[in-house]
Amino acid sequence: MSDTDVAPALHIDGVAKSFHGRTVLHPFELRIAPGEIHALLGQNGSGKSTLIKMLSGFHQPDSGGTVLVAGQPLPPGSAESAHRLGLRFVHQDLGLVDASSIVDNLLFGHGFPTRFGTVRAAAARRRCAAALHAVGLDLDPGVPVAALTPAQRTGVAVARAMFASDERARVLVLDEPTATLPAEEVDHLHETLRRAAAQGVAILYVTHFLDEVYRLADAVSVLRDGYLVTTSAVEEIERPKLVHHLVGGELEGVRREARRPAPGHDASFVVRDLRAGRIRGVDLGAASGEILGVYGLTGSGRESLLAAVFGATTRESGQVLLAGREVRPSPGDSIAAGIGYLPPDRKVSGGCLALPAAENLTLPSLRSFWARGWLSKRGESAEVRDWFGRLQIRPGDGIRLPLSSFSGGNQQKVLLGKWLRLEPKVLLLDEPTQGVDVGAKAELHRQILKAAASGAVVVVSSTDVEELATLCDRVLVMRDGLVAEDLCGDDVTERAINRSSHQAATSSAGRER
Repeated sequence: MSDTDVAPALHIDGVAKSFHGRTVLHPFELRIAPGEIHALLGQNGSGKSTLIKMLSGFHQPDSGGTVLVAGQPLPPGSAESAHRLGLRFVHQDLGLVDASSIVDNLLFGHGFPTRFGTVRAAAARRRCAAALHAVGLDLDPGVPVAALTPAQRTGVAVARAMFASDERARVLVLDEPTATLPAEEVDHLHETLRRAAAQGVAILYVTHFLDEVYRLADAVSVLRDGYLVTTSAVEEIERPKLVHHLVGGELEGVRREARRPAPGHDASFVVRDLRAGRIRGVDLGAASGEILGVYGLTGSGRESLLAAVFGATTRESGQVLLAGREVRPSPGDSIAAGIGYLPPDRKVSGGCLALPAAENLTLPSLRSFWARGWLSKRGESAEVRDWFGRLQIRPGDGIRLPLSSFSGGNQQKVLLGKWLRLEPKVLLLDEPTQGVDVGAKAELHRQILKAAASGAVVVVSSTDVEELATLCDRVLVMRDGLVAEDLCGDDVTERAINRSSHQAATSSAGRER
């Protein structure tokens, strides 16, 4: 048959979704061919998550539209039918059990091979090994998931989704699978997906990273404000035009001109011989108004540094000094000293999703709203509305809505705002723009630059090399729990950061041999 005779792996036609009379996804048409990798872009709140939830059966679409999987109609609101027809999903929360082995994670949902009521362990391992091999993973099925790298965990989730114990996978939907992956591990996941596509599986790939679109995808679609505004072959659309479709206009670039600190520059914020977990004795110093970046490969200690500095995790030893005074290792003492900390996972440790956005924004300090033993809701609301305006948080009138109802980018703005309103002396930001769209990312960067301009020390720990090169005056590259290199001034570039980190990895591997 010719290409035109082959039914699309996924054909969405006229599907729409409304909540409480408000349309969040307007009718549109989208076709994805077997073996095609199709990127789906859109700012937070554009309708991407709603679409995924409708495909998975979690949400029931409005009447009038159809979804066909390999030519077969998908009954609305049925997760069982979605699976039977070959739709598979890998969500941001991978849903893996860290303490269990790979083989157990793959077979939990499919059933274990048994004989006379006993699990056939060897057969289970063979099935698991075949599933891993199909996506290009050479892993021991008996290894616990907790021992895997982030990319390997995502690969295991892909293998589980593709596992052919019953109906074969036809469409694989991935929701921001690289949002938490270091740059060096993204390539491994991309190769896994290319292998899946080569087997004829269509891939709907949701991402915020434009670089991934041009490195991985065959086609790209953009959702904006619930409308599908464009679908194009990747090779036929240039990056500026794609950005225009995303944000509805030109995106103003945000970049800090890196400064080379003079030798012996006044470090108002100092960390001495910090030891905690993988961190084996870190020293750092930063001056008021300086933006200091921290980068490192998985396992370098970068992931746990800022939490240890803030006192959110236990320190074994070391000192944190602010303006010459030691700050004791606890969140309460850090806040009292003027240090704010934005954790990397806003859902788990960054915010209280069930509480209103207003309460999340004011939680670190309610002192200004107390009067005669009562909390002034009017005063709190006025200040929160002011911050919603400053940070362009949407919806602007949603200060009493639960934080969970906001898009990821707007949640992150609220959580950054709760520290900015305190005018901190030090801002510790761990993956500050993880999982947010390009528009929200630019606004968060503007606020970070503004905080530094007002005199705050800002420390940004990130796996986004472009972000560090955009924002930072200096970047510390970590290896084996120590600072391996201090890049500053003209050396703060994506190439230099990547080169330094990979040199660090090479030298570390050489020592181990």
